[in-house]
Amino acid sequence: MSEKRKRVYEALLDGATEGLSGKALYDFVLQRCPKATSNKIVRASLLALSDPHVKDRNVLHTIYALAIAHRMDEVGSANDPDDEEDPAEKSPVLRKLKKKAASASVPREAIPN
Repeated sequence: MSEKRKRVYEALLDGATEGLSGKALYDFVLQRCPKATSNKIVRASLLALSDPHVKDRNVLHTIYALAIAHRMDEVGSANDPDDEEDPAEKSPVLRKLKKKAASASVPREAIPN
């Protein structure tokens, strides 16, 4: 693990262990590691979630929530204008699966030879 990621990881664990969560935890990490980006914090969160030494359920839940919140910020889902559209309309794979499911539900006697 790189030294920078290790510092972000340790700051993340220290803040979560102290009971910080959400924006307070994010600000705590940024205060200890001013050059940390959202992406680095998400990666450090994933390391913490996979660390077998971290066993406190509340700490893991807090880190998980922070990782998800900031991962979604990176994706930009809050500003996605296509969110309101039906995803089946855009995805040819889903349309194909729906067709298959519909044809599988037709009884064999109804199919002409």
